[in-house]
Amino acid sequence: QVRLQETGGGSVQAGGSLRLSCVASGSITGDDCMGWFRQAPGKEREGVAAIRRLSNSPWYADFLRGRFTVSQDNAKNTLYLQMNRLRPEDSAMYYCARGSCDRMLEPREYSDWGQGTQVTVVE
Repeated sequence: QVRLQETGGGSVQAGGSLRLSCVASGSITGDDCMGWFRQAPGKEREGVAAIRRLSNSPWYADFLRGRFTVSQDNAKNTLYLQMNRLRPEDSAMYYCARGSCDRMLEPREYSDWGQGTQVTVVE
């Protein structure tokens, strides 16, 4: 069992930036994938970005258009999501998750989830 704790959410104005962090504890192996997902009211949970712990290879959702960057510090068991040029439509609860690398942006492939951190972007 892996425990994940997200921090860094908050309210920002459109065009601003936030950096989310996720600290993991428990058994994490080299072939695990760590991902960021988000869910807004009335919408399905969607993948934002993910990264392989072993190779450090990232994957991004197409809608990001280069605005977000996922990174990790494995020595600290920490995952990051740098979010730039935020838009109101980015407002959602953001979740950190751990899972297999079969489908890196598919929520159903992830078994361990944090409790989420709220991101609100206002005009």
